[in-house]
Amino acid sequence: MRLHALALAVPLLLAACATPTTDPARLPSGQWELDAGHASAIWRVRHFGLAWYTGRFDSLRASLDFDAERPGEAQLTAIIDAASISTGDPEFDRTLAQDWFNAGRHPEIRFTSTRVEITGETTGRAYGTLFLNGREADTAMDIEFYGGLFNFLEGRNTIGFGADMVIDRSDFGIGSLPETVLGREIRIRIEAEFLEGGE
Repeated sequence: MRLHALALAVPLLLAACATPTTDPARLPSGQWELDAGHASAIWRVRHFGLAWYTGRFDSLRASLDFDAERPGEAQLTAIIDAASISTGDPEFDRTLAQDWFNAGRHPEIRFTSTRVEITGETTGRAYGTLFLNGREADTAMDIEFYGGLFNFLEGRNTIGFGADMVIDRSDFGIGSLPETVLGREIRIRIEAEFLEGGE
């Protein structure tokens, strides 16, 4: 019984001691890889102006090159599998992937940063290029840095971010429905954890 109680208590104690730091100088520099099991990409678009129709992408990967002394020089590349679009309706998902996103010809949605502007103690804006549906456009991603800590479950350091991006679907040829039916503005929300030691 004592060993069983100890086995249960140790993870709880370690978790209680895990306090994230939001000071970049206290985090290691180098390459970080996305922890896909703790990441999500959610999108929303207005439907008839009545409500925000919401879906997600189920497959994404990303890499981050981070220098603790120069956080504004971080380099981010994020890639989403266009065919992984998910609304809860598999038949509609196939229509969106094939007819709206042309996933067969353009399987990747890719954002590559060119510079990062530090806007606050835990906020920034990543400027870069978004490649989507065979087109590309300059865009920006507003980022909130949640902090970093040693992740005892993974045995390495982990950092976390939330990010918001707004795009105009007409810039990328997504859907032909008029704006009165489907809004032009697509709001994308990303939640992501990165693990130290990416390639």
